[in-house]
Amino acid sequence: MTSLMPLIRNECLKIIKKKRFYIILLILVVLVPMFTYAQMRIADRNKDKFNSDWRLEIQQQITDNQNSLGSDRIPEEWKSYRKIFVQQLQYYLDHDVNPNEPSGVTFTREFLDNSVSLFIPLLIMAVASDLVSGERTTGTIKMLLTRPVKRWKVLFSKMAALLMFVSLIVLAAFVISYLISGLAFGYKGFNVPVFTGFQLNGDTVDMSSVHAVPQWKYLLMQGGLIWFVSVVVALLAFMVSVLVRSTAASIVVMMAALIAGTILTNMASAWTTAKYLFMVNLGLTGYLAGSPAPIEGMTLSFSMGVLAVWGILSVIISFAVFTKRDILN
Repeated sequence: MTSLMPLIRNECLKIIKKKRFYIILLILVVLVPMFTYAQMRIADRNKDKFNSDWRLEIQQQITDNQNSLGSDRIPEEWKSYRKIFVQQLQYYLDHDVNPNEPSGVTFTREFLDNSVSLFIPLLIMAVASDLVSGERTTGTIKMLLTRPVKRWKVLFSKMAALLMFVSLIVLAAFVISYLISGLAFGYKGFNVPVFTGFQLNGDTVDMSSVHAVPQWKYLLMQGGLIWFVSVVVALLAFMVSVLVRSTAASIVVMMAALIAGTILTNMASAWTTAKYLFMVNLGLTGYLAGSPAPIEGMTLSFSMGVLAVWGILSVIISFAVFTKRDILN
């Protein structure tokens, strides 16, 4: 282990010198205020429209979704989602809890819910996609492999450094979104109750397992799931970086996979085999909120299992290829 620590430290310094981590922080600092401003305008508009009565706002949402169910222009999948959404809104209304109470904590929860499938994976990909292919492009990998260090140690140090920065990116997304949105909505809201445990059976929602948790606890659960998704995406991008010689090609492959996943998530309900693709299983936080799965039969444990298999296979392939391939030519 002592021989690995200098290698890991060296890889961390390489990532820092590339300044991509700082660019990711800058992206968050620029985009979060834009999202915060948009959310603030929506909150102000709803406050004026419903005279600051959140119950009227929720009741209007229920009515609008119920009215849309009779339209022939809405696909059946969307109707199913709206039926579930109506039942969940009614549950909040019956228990006198405002699910959209504006606060920095609520904004952070919703922002990260919407970011887990594409935005955060893209940030992770920016760091992971060139850890190996980038050094092959510049030729520095040859100098590294001529040292008396086993190849698996070289690759392990890169992977360990990557996982450290993945954790930092996820933490930074939480902290930056909370600090910036708190300026507009306030920093309160950690103890606001959030309901979780909705069990979906077709178009109906089983409320028997629903229970309230304080929002801080919900954020911890959400953060753990987002970290897990980020690690799997990082390991996959890392594998592509090992397999592909060009950094540009590595980035294109991962971007195509992530964007295809976003499209498939909205269209894959009839293609049941798609549930084994990693891209379709990235929205783990949706299970906490009780959102319908992209394909019927998918559950939190199923999606985590699928992602775990993809992550483990990517590690095996990465080490098998890196330790045996002729990297020097």
